[in-house]
Amino acid sequence: MGKWLLLALIGWVSFPLWASDVMREARMAAEIREALLVGEPVMLSSGDTEFLAIFAEETTDTSQGAAIILHGRGAHPDWMEVINPLRSQLPDYGWKTLSLQMPIAAADAPDEHYAALIPEAAPRIMAAVDYLKQQGVTNVVLIAHSLGAKMGVAYLAQGIPDELKAFVAVGLPSDRKRTDQGTLADLAKIKLPLLDLYGSRDIDAVLNSVKARAAAAKRAENGDYRQREVEGADHFFTGLDDALVAQVRAWIGRVAPGEQVRQ
Repeated sequence: MGKWLLLALIGWVSFPLWASDVMREARMAAEIREALLVGEPVMLSSGDTEFLAIFAEETTDTSQGAAIILHGRGAHPDWMEVINPLRSQLPDYGWKTLSLQMPIAAADAPDEHYAALIPEAAPRIMAAVDYLKQQGVTNVVLIAHSLGAKMGVAYLAQGIPDELKAFVAVGLPSDRKRTDQGTLADLAKIKLPLLDLYGSRDIDAVLNSVKARAAAAKRAENGDYRQREVEGADHFFTGLDDALVAQVRAWIGRVAPGEQVRQ
């Protein structure tokens, strides 16, 4: 925790105008509460920061465990692309879902300043794991999209809690030329069942680094790393929600089975 707080502080000092925009988060939270159809809003705390999460119980007689879900750049925990399909449909297959509001920058922040948000994500993921532990959940998977996937990789590179059994990175962008720092360097530290899922029509930062990501996982000697391309899918799996959910649920059900009768 100390290392992450130090990195977050460095981010604030380096980019004081572009760190997480808490007012924007608050506006999003209010809008989500009014429109929420599946799940219940919960407020989690990481240090001095409170943030919104959406918790949904499984709808089945058995429970597989829980999935923590992280959205991408500028989005929110009920984002209609990628996030809502996963968080609202996985409960039908026995998974609780806990979708988190991740740190977001101001709406007009330039691309290069989003990197400053990555260290701010770890305390939120830790808070989510703790929340699920308090619910008695010991089988947890992490599912993340785009910038959220980069945040998930950075978090896992620092250490993996016992409860966390697998990671799905959807549309993970990486700089293929920077193997000694950033996302590729973090991937080279992770030994955890990891599905690297992307579309054949994904953005360049994802498609151009496919081989580099596989090489990083090989350096980690991660025998449980898998890459999978979904034909026809763009970065947001537009029109392919069912294919996205099917890919994710099949894989986490295979590598992180935790089925038990609900109490």
